[in-house]
Amino acid sequence: MNFSIRGETKLDDALRAIATRRPKLIDLSLGRTRAALGRLGDPQDRLPPTFHVAGTNGKGSTVAYIRSMLEAAGARVHVYTSPHLVRYNERITLAGSAISDEAFMAALAAVDHAAGSDELTYFETLTCAAFVAFAEVPADFVVLEVGLGGRLDATNVISEPAAAVITPIGLDHQSYLGDTLAAIAREKAGVFKAGRPAVIGAQEPEAMAALIDAAAAAQATPFVFGADWTNWAESGRLVYQDMKGLSDLDPPRIFGAHQFGNAGLAVAALRAGGLELSSDVLSRGISTAAWPARMQRIGGGRIGKLLRIGEAGAGREAWLDGGHNPHAAAAIARALADLSDRSPKPVFMIAGMQSTKDAQGYFTPFEGLVRQVVATAADAEHAASPDDIMNAAIHAGIAASKAPTLAAALSAAADIEAGPVRFLIAGSLYLAGEALAMQEAGD
Repeated sequence: MNFSIRGETKLDDALRAIATRRPKLIDLSLGRTRAALGRLGDPQDRLPPTFHVAGTNGKGSTVAYIRSMLEAAGARVHVYTSPHLVRYNERITLAGSAISDEAFMAALAAVDHAAGSDELTYFETLTCAAFVAFAEVPADFVVLEVGLGGRLDATNVISEPAAAVITPIGLDHQSYLGDTLAAIAREKAGVFKAGRPAVIGAQEPEAMAALIDAAAAAQATPFVFGADWTNWAESGRLVYQDMKGLSDLDPPRIFGAHQFGNAGLAVAALRAGGLELSSDVLSRGISTAAWPARMQRIGGGRIGKLLRIGEAGAGREAWLDGGHNPHAAAAIARALADLSDRSPKPVFMIAGMQSTKDAQGYFTPFEGLVRQVVATAADAEHAASPDDIMNAAIHAGIAASKAPTLAAALSAAADIEAGPVRFLIAGSLYLAGEALAMQEAGD
């Protein structure tokens, strides 16, 4: 059966057409989403228990751990995340598998018809389509990632989540969410619901106080890091503890010390949601969880060739991370420092960022750690220019140059220094997606 959306018949074309209807980049509101879902019979009210994940950094990884632990227990899990890196279908997982083009188009067609003249935004349309698809395919759980903020995010139509989860909060999207940690925390806390668990991960004091106050105002049941549960790394293991006891768990395979916190938060979410999974199941889920572009090791492929990673005796390596704000940059810098402690090598960064981001703030944690930045423009709308990124790196105290494309930047970085080198491709999920697409395309 062929599906069409106002003349479009291919998924990519249909989604590009949807994206042009409301050209404003972000338009936070729940009215259009609720109206369209109402015309669709409120599919969001027919879902299995849902874990709703908000925050600034670590959302995707936390979602990945929750999903992986549930699947390790034998559950069928729907997942909604954003943005995608290479394919639109990555955003919607139906009972363990990426949604097919046909199912995606069917859900989009239903949403398009229900939207009428309301002209949903791109994100609203995809979110409604996810709810339609989820309601039609049996599953045991849903893991739902907030797109932006929480209070007015299109995903915030779930009335009784199994648990609402808040990952670490940092300064990002200030023009929409507020210019203080407390203001941003209050927006994120909009996902808290009366009588339902509010699981709060490790936070800066200002954000933590705002989240605890918001949970009380919403009459949610707080489950707070440092008060109700905690986790730490010990002898390479993840240790989780709450009032019910202590669990000695396998470590995450996703690299970076911050991943212990993300995995611990995921365990807390499951416990708060009423699930008592064994340590063996939790360990299997944590140790097998994967999330692309989070300190992901890149070897071989076109990137490997451009960086000359495969040269005999070169000792070169490349890492990819899509973190794009100062808080994420600090976590990446700590991970790089850990790598340097184990195996010292000069570090060169290939960076692309969106024009809406705090580029200088992003580069600041890398001062003294990254020897040089090669700035480039990500292949995306609203990408910052290589000149602006280069200047931001220089103002942050890091030597920098520029190149017009990712491929050119990789080649330029490879030529800076011979021998053992550690490369980091970072600064934008769009750049990360471009890099992964480059790897898939090969030569």
